[in-house]
Amino acid sequence: MDKTVTATAAETPLAAEITRRRTFAIISHPDAGKTTLTERILRAGGAIQMAGNVRAKGERRRTRSDWMGIERDRGISVVTSVMTFEYGGCIFNLLDTPGHEDFSEDTYRTLTAVDAAVMVIDAAKGIEARTRKLFEICRLRDIPIVTFINKMDRESQDPFALLDEISSSLALDVSPATWPVGRAAKFVGTYDIHKRELHVTEELDQSDPRMVQLGEELELVEAALPEFDLESFNAGHLTPVFFGSAMKEIGVTDLLDALAAFGPPPRDQATETRNVRADEPALTALVFKIQANMDPNHRDRMAFARICSGKLQRGMRLKHVRIGKQFALHTPQFFFARDRQLAEEAFAGDVVGIPNHGTLRIGDTLTEGEDLRFTGVPYFAPEILRRVRLDDAMKAKKLRQALTELAEEGVVQLFRPQDGAPPIVGVVGTLQLDVLQSRLKGEYGVAIGFESTPYNLARWVTGPRERLEAFCMANRTAMADDIDGDPVFLASSAFMMKRTAEGNPELTFHDIKQIGQEIG
Repeated sequence: MDKTVTATAAETPLAAEITRRRTFAIISHPDAGKTTLTERILRAGGAIQMAGNVRAKGERRRTRSDWMGIERDRGISVVTSVMTFEYGGCIFNLLDTPGHEDFSEDTYRTLTAVDAAVMVIDAAKGIEARTRKLFEICRLRDIPIVTFINKMDRESQDPFALLDEISSSLALDVSPATWPVGRAAKFVGTYDIHKRELHVTEELDQSDPRMVQLGEELELVEAALPEFDLESFNAGHLTPVFFGSAMKEIGVTDLLDALAAFGPPPRDQATETRNVRADEPALTALVFKIQANMDPNHRDRMAFARICSGKLQRGMRLKHVRIGKQFALHTPQFFFARDRQLAEEAFAGDVVGIPNHGTLRIGDTLTEGEDLRFTGVPYFAPEILRRVRLDDAMKAKKLRQALTELAEEGVVQLFRPQDGAPPIVGVVGTLQLDVLQSRLKGEYGVAIGFESTPYNLARWVTGPRERLEAFCMANRTAMADDIDGDPVFLASSAFMMKRTAEGNPELTFHDIKQIGQEIG
């Protein structure tokens, strides 16, 4: 009897802490203003005193979420930044993803770690190709989406046209949560449809043309568009829509208040054997990202883990399921882009950084003893293959180590040819090659170039062991091992790939490798 009472008493504060968590990613097409919105959210949440514009000059105006040299040089985000802050009685874990399509793998893996996504749309351009692709990824994972239509302070499409475009092109019900007051240069704020409140930067008379227009449009909104439905939102069928300008900090607080009020708390997470509930007392965590050399002075290597259930406490020992060994959590950390602080405790939904020296990899599961493996963390077959050319042969060992670390981090995929030829790197887009070259030079002091290969396709191969070994021997010059030692077949063209597959019906050739699941 006493044990039951104690357990219930212990679970109640745990459940309360978990319910406070809001873990979300910000996704968009490049240049929709995603990183600027991230900055303004952090400022509105009291996390920073001065937000920087991505295009601004000077060290003081650098954005806080873009910390890598190449990001600051080019004014783009190329890695996911993690930021934790408190607002409105909730703990927010905000993940700012790369907008550029060349880094889609990093974005996809980030979406395995969140409970909701904020989709940023440029008010002038509407739904763009990259937005559509990211939305489809969210839909596959049933992730609820909040829409923020940005740049209302510039020339933009009609709000009704934008809503219609979201509804028709994404097959998603739209429910405006706020409505813009004024347009372009005369945009002064928003009207909160649910609270019936004006949030404007200047006082307006009822006779002001903007107020007259607002009244007329709100009548149309009430007549033609659905009201917000929490169940439909949580199921991923309906998106609440907010209007604003991140640059002018209009509409940002509306968005934050809404995420605090009805943003989804931590969700169940799938493993190979069962679903893990967030309120389970035992701790489980999924490593979804590795980042090396965040602090160049210390050559550190950080694993970012999403806590899926229970409570983390500094100093606890966890089971590293992949290798079957105990792992001590001496210095788990909360992040604010590159700044960090020790996490004495953390709860399901939180994202923590775990310093390690290559022990943890993307897709690893940590538990308090149970043999679980979280699923759904993917590697995609690369679209570009290049052989690495080392300028200084004396640095061959250093290059080997650097390529391994950066491949484990997910910057590129690394394939080591089975015939002993120089390593081949695989990427989704050419910008990844620039990042690899820049980081090898800046962080490891290794200068490299790239040479073309006779291969254009890479596929993971599975099948009966004897048949697979025979295939590898017969195609030795076209076989390589990936970072995990899994066999990869390199083909010169789609025709050769098809011909090889048809000639080896016992084997299966995969273009996606799912960590923690059967390749398929």
